[in-house]
Amino acid sequence: MSRSAEIAADPNTVWSLITDLPRMGEFSPENRGGRWRGGATGPAVGAEFLGVNRNGIRRWYTKVRVVDCDPGRLFTFDVRTPFGLRVSRWSYEITPTAAGCRLTENWYWVGPWFSRRVFGPTVTGRISTV
Repeated sequence: MSRSAEIAADPNTVWSLITDLPRMGEFSPENRGGRWRGGATGPAVGAEFLGVNRNGIRRWYTKVRVVDCDPGRLFTFDVRTPFGLRVSRWSYEITPTAAGCRLTENWYWVGPWFSRRVFGPTVTGRISTV
């Protein structure tokens, strides 16, 4: 799934907002933030993050690992369950425009069928259509 938005802001400003994972909860209907782990203090390839999520009464944690980190241009991370099952990949591409930039969010299911059809809806309340 992919969505884009034109933003009247400098690409580096947008970059600093989308890569500040502890603040992600300010922009997401589901994520509530979290904390960097394993000595990481910010975005870098290999950095790990513990995400806190909520949908209604459902709450869950995710393990995140940064896989692409190109300041001002690209930020990608993989999401896993607390016990290591890979479930999704999120990628944010920033393209400069005359008025600021275009931010494109790409989201991919990457886990097995079981996580999409059984585990995901049970934990998150969301049903996969893919």
